Amino acid sequence: MRNLKRNLIGIALAGLVCGVFGLSTTASAQKTKARAAFDNAPAAEQPLYAEYKGVRPGMTEKEVRAKLGTPTMSDNEMDYFVVSDTETAQVNYDATRKARTVSIDYAGGVGAPDHKTVVGGELELKNGSLYKMVRYESLGFWISYNRTTGPVIIVTITLQKM
Repeated sequence: MRNLKRNLIGIALAGLVCGVFGLSTTASAQKTKARAAFDNAPAAEQPLYAEYKGVRPGMTEKEVRAKLGTPTMSDNEMDYFVVSDTETAQVNYDATRKARTVSIDYAGGVGAPDHKTVVGGELELKNGSLYKMVRYESLGFWISYNRTTGPVIIVTITLQKM
């Protein structure tokens, strides 16, 4: 009963304040709803890993080559770069010659970043490999980390435009 009286007094005071300051109770309610929506909105997506040596999906072929140099092999759809004995990168382009996919392979896992700095969390066992994919819908791309198991270990990190 005491809480009910307190709530009724609060509502009456809110109505009085709204009336004195020329606000409608509807405007006050809308403000409260807007504030609650803001407070409960998810944080903006912040990917852990969004580019490789400055290259990310959406860049033009010219921008990619400015970052990675002259490709070892190239055709109308992709560039292939040999970075070192253990590291290669492949960039696939869409019809407008913008990077759609950036995929990096690390032979033996040598030089590969730790999966937690790329996709966070733990990897899952999938099709005989350790794997995780994270989608960044609001940013328009996904990233995956794949580590093969067995005698030949290859770590592949793939960034792809959705």
